[in-house]
Amino acid sequence: MSSTEEYACAQAWAALAAAHDRVAARLAAALSQQCALSVNDFEILLRLRRAPQSRLRLGQLNESVPLTQPALSRAVTRLAERGLLARAGAPEDRRGVLIVLEPAGRASIDRAIPVHAQVIREALLDYLSADEQRLLADVLRRVAG
Repeated sequence: MSSTEEYACAQAWAALAAAHDRVAARLAAALSQQCALSVNDFEILLRLRRAPQSRLRLGQLNESVPLTQPALSRAVTRLAERGLLARAGAPEDRRGVLIVLEPAGRASIDRAIPVHAQVIREALLDYLSADEQRLLADVLRRVAG
């Protein structure tokens, strides 16, 4: 790789990091102020909202939420203390733990989804044409694997 290509790579990385920081900060502020949720709370509740019967094993949740297992357990405990979700035994495995979305958690995530969408639209998507939005989504899916 030439020094010109290396410089372009560094510039692309810096732009990506700056965009992520900007969007993430706006998202965290909006979710906190308008919904009393952290971004991690939102991610947990969203995964449960989309899961069959709004329940997942803790291990399944851990695979889809970017937190360590101890951090996820603490977040689940905090959300359970707020009445947004509950822990239940897995009927087919007495050792298994299911995380279940409670009605208050469903209401909370249903209020937060439009806030999330508005921030993503205003902080990111409004800067792009429809074709650029599709291209961005395609590229990010490819990079994410």
